[in-house]
This record gives sequence, structure tokens and C-alpha cells, in this order.
Amino acid sequence: MLEQIRIVLVGTTHTGNIGSVARAMKTMGLSSLYLVAPKEQPDGQAYALAAGASDILAQAKSFDSLAPAIADCGLVVGSSARSRTLSWPMLEPRECGLKAVAEAKQQPVAIVFGRENSGLSNEELQLCNYHVCINANPEYSSLNLAMAVQLLCYEVRMAWLGQVGQAEIEDTANYPTNEQMNSFYQHLEQTLDDTGFIIKQHPGVVMTKLKRLFSRARPEEAEYNILRGVLTSIQRFSSAAKQAKE
Repeated sequence: MLEQIRIVLVGTTHTGNIGSVARAMKTMGLSSLYLVAPKEQPDGQAYALAAGASDILAQAKSFDSLAPAIADCGLVVGSSARSRTLSWPMLEPRECGLKAVAEAKQQPVAIVFGRENSGLSNEELQLCNYHVCINANPEYSSLNLAMAVQLLCYEVRMAWLGQVGQAEIEDTANYPTNEQMNSFYQHLEQTLDDTGFIIKQHPGVVMTKLKRLFSRARPEEAEYNILRGVLTSIQRFSSAAKQAKE
């Protein structure tokens, strides 16, 4: 199950941090590391700081952007230390661990960490179902990347150990993947453009707020299919109405 939970690092500046993250992951039993547009690929310093977790570095997968790195995931949680203009559904670290372990039974899960100096961009955070914030000392909340990864990996491990020999965490629902949800958002925007609800060239914050709404609601796969059917029905009706006018 832990193999289904991937740690995704976006725009990492220092290769040593990648090595330290690999070490943090291995101590908690996680092994799937994804690198998105790192400044440099793992080098000698990374392998030195991995301290025995060189296998995780050797098997790490690299991507140019975040979307393809999480396309097959049913749950994506982005680590965010900053307050955002548009709030997103939030999880506490413990909740993050429980939810990650519960949903890894059905499909891959990603926990995403941003750049050392600026974190994840708003666009990247909007690709996530939830955000998680580590409640550190507000007077000194500075955590380096490997520390943040270690804390969340610890919560994942505790959630996993907590269900060994006990009743499993109940969450058997299947959810659409991140790629499917992005396709839905494109379908939704096109439909709203066809009906004149939004202007394609100037969608404003409407689509961002709708993405937040669906992230909060978290439609299951069956509900997702219904929503796609509704949009298709609206598009057909709109097209027929236009043809009748002509």
C-alpha cells in the first residue's frame, strides 16, 4: 500500500535536499519519489545525503511539469505554508496520513511539496484536491524540505501501522483521477462558454471558484460520470437550439 503513495518534489533547487528527502522517505517505508522540473538531477551530493536510500534516488521519475506527474492519482495533497487569496479544502497532517492510506487501496496518491524558497504556485496548488499545512511554531515556522517530508511521511506510516490488525479505515469509494478531473474542468469551461455563462477569453475567477467547489465536494467516479453526462446533454441542447434559430 505504501508503494501507492508518492512524494512529489516540484522545482527543487538543491540536490542535497532531494537526497535528504529520499532518506526521510525510506525511514518511513515510502519508496516512490517523483521529481518535477528540479534545477538539477540527483548528483553525488544527493546520493551522499541519501545515506542508504540511493535506491529511491535511482528509481525516481522525472517530469517537466506537475500535471503529468499526478495524472493517474485519485488523491493529490499539496503542502502549503502560505495563506492564499482563494482558500482551498485543508487537511491537518494527521488527516492527510489517514486519507492517503485509505485511498491508496484504490489508486495512487500524491503528496506534493514545492520549491524551497516559494513553495507551490497557485496554479499548482489548484491541481490538488486538498492542501496540508504543518502547524509549526508561528514565531519560527521555518522547516526545511526534508523535515516537512519527514513529518508527513511519519503521519502516513502511523496511519498505516494503525490499521494493521485493526478494522481498516473505511473509504471504499472510487474517485476520478487528476487527469480525469482536468478533462472535466475543460469540458465544464467549454460548456459554460457555449451557453454564454462565461467569456472564453476572460473567464475571470469563475473557473477557479468552480474548481475549488468540486475539490471541496470531491465527486466519486459515478458522480463524475453523471456530471460529464449532464455537460454533454447541455451541449447537445445548446447546439440544437442554435440550429433551430438558423
